[in-house]
Amino acid sequence: MSVMSVMSEDPLKPLSDMTSAAHTRIQQACEHINPVVAVRRGMRDVGIPADAVTIDCLRTGRRIMLVLHDEVPGMLLYQFITIAEEAGDEFKQMPLSDVETDTLYSWMEEYFGQVG
Repeated sequence: MSVMSVMSEDPLKPLSDMTSAAHTRIQQACEHINPVVAVRRGMRDVGIPADAVTIDCLRTGRRIMLVLHDEVPGMLLYQFITIAEEAGDEFKQMPLSDVETDTLYSWMEEYFGQVG
């Protein structure tokens, strides 16, 4: 199921649901990967018109940051960074309509499963 297949004025809800589903699958399939998912709406409190979902792997110290920015509707901005890093200015983008639970699962499996 993609974000756009769910009719919603707030794309954060379906993105959050897909992230949760991918999280559950990764925990079942890869015991060594135990990511922590957080939905962050606090950027709005400091004047940034965006919401974020972070997926952290404490074992590797890596983070996948997903951002829904009001100035780029219909797009998912994302970065593969470390937990210690602040998000940079360089985000990759993909249409929300292309985001699926399988996409998020693959990102977690590949990025968090890497050693080193």
